[in-house]
Amino acid sequence: MAKMLTDWINYPAKLMNRLPEDVIALVIRLGVAAIFFTSARTKVDGLLHITDGTYVLFETEYALPLVPSPIAAVAATWAEHVFSVLLVLGLFTRYSALAFLVMTAVIEIFVYPDAWPTHLSWAGLLIYLIARGGGRFSLDRRLGWL
Repeated sequence: MAKMLTDWINYPAKLMNRLPEDVIALVIRLGVAAIFFTSARTKVDGLLHITDGTYVLFETEYALPLVPSPIAAVAATWAEHVFSVLLVLGLFTRYSALAFLVMTAVIEIFVYPDAWPTHLSWAGLLIYLIARGGGRFSLDRRLGWL
């Protein structure tokens, strides 16, 4: 009876252990890209016209020390778009993940320090990509960079 219970409890782990690491990397890339791309799209109107509201947010709520708010608004908006697309493609995966990890740290330290559980979960995913790369289903692998 105890063995049957143990087997039942361990079944999900046994099933997930069969999942190739390349699939895990793909899911992480797509998930992280979705988080940041969704954020990027809230900052623009149309294709890439940064809204006035975005500039206001960077002057008030997202204000950073040492970085002028208009520059931070443009840099963050472009970075979220570009690095999200690169992650989906699996191109420059490690560098894109590193850029998002730095962005996450800045958000955590200067903007939303109480949101550490969310930022820690992002950091865990990003660290995986930095350490392991984009996997077999990435342009990095196709180009021989992984």
